[in-house]
Amino acid sequence: MLLGPSLAVSAILFTIGVAGVLLRRNAIVIFMCVELMLNAVNLTFVALSQAYGSSGQVFVFFVMTVAAAEAAVGLAIILSIYRHHKSVDLQQINLLRG
Repeated sequence: MLLGPSLAVSAILFTIGVAGVLLRRNAIVIFMCVELMLNAVNLTFVALSQAYGSSGQVFVFFVMTVAAAEAAVGLAIILSIYRHHKSVDLQQINLLRG
């Protein structure tokens, strides 16, 4: 079994996600980059479970469950902020200012 290509793709996806979180200002893009990082970790778990046993697939199930809950709550928060401030640019949003 070749783990190298799967782990390389996972590392590239995770790096793109980290770069997006650090460099972008739009809340929706940052949210999508966090999801991309979670999917990269899932790919790593699946690749390693092929070599070391199926326990990695159990972790993938739990990560996907948490990601679904995070997507529902995160999108609701982003929509609420957009309705209140008419922007999802994180530099323009200050929730403490009122």
